Amino acid sequence: MLKRVPAEQIGVSVRNPFQAHELRERGVRVRRGDFNDAESLHHAFEGASQVLIVSSGIMGEADIPHGIQQHQTAINTAKKAGVSRVLYTSHMGSSPTSHFAPMIHHAATEKLLEASGIAFTSLRNGYYTASALMMIGGAIKTGELIAPEDGPVAWTAHSDLAEAAAAIISEQKLDGMTPNLTGSEAIDMDGIATIASEVLGRTIRRIVVSDEEFRDRMMSRGVRETSINMRMGMFLASRQGDFAQADPALANLIGRPPKSFREALKESISHL
Repeated sequence: MLKRVPAEQIGVSVRNPFQAHELRERGVRVRRGDFNDAESLHHAFEGASQVLIVSSGIMGEADIPHGIQQHQTAINTAKKAGVSRVLYTSHMGSSPTSHFAPMIHHAATEKLLEASGIAFTSLRNGYYTASALMMIGGAIKTGELIAPEDGPVAWTAHSDLAEAAAAIISEQKLDGMTPNLTGSEAIDMDGIATIASEVLGRTIRRIVVSDEEFRDRMMSRGVRETSINMRMGMFLASRQGDFAQADPALANLIGRPPKSFREALKESISHL
């Protein structure tokens, strides 16, 4: 954003302003903002014409009601503060019937935006490449990528999505739901194993296990049930093709091909 807009026209809200001192030193307005504190959000949004709401994180279905309330607070506060447009980091898989809890959370928030009466842009972001890199961390060490049946996913780099969001905000493009903002190709776990093998110069085997065996494996490693359910929800949703539709919209916004999974993996390995 700083490459597009003067620092004095940018503000950020964070739970701990001291951690954003580098932005403040560059001239960005830094204020405290907390989804659970409407007064802090009002102060953070004061004077803003556009506000980008970054989705609150949830760890499972039980967290959805609280997450929705947090987003409702942010939307209501933005409206009261006189904001002309709200942008929200949604997801390409947003759906009230998804197997993956965050997608239900996103869909509910989009309904709130539609009902708010304020202009909005819902950024339908692709599935983050960083998640795939975390998933294969163990496989890089063991040579085995063990997971249940899955489906193709249009993995997308955070850096590309940040660049697209900056373009949309600064140029006031795209009202309502955006097209899917994704990488250029959808890759399943087989494809990830193949790419990892080529990048590493050694074989990474893709091993398909049943859902039950995958759960048992995770539990034996001490992974919490909520985390297991989240991981399984992702695989179930991917089987249904919820994350498979790659779209050229992101490339068009940033003016170049999005970062591929292969490129992201090479970068990740270079930092090990």
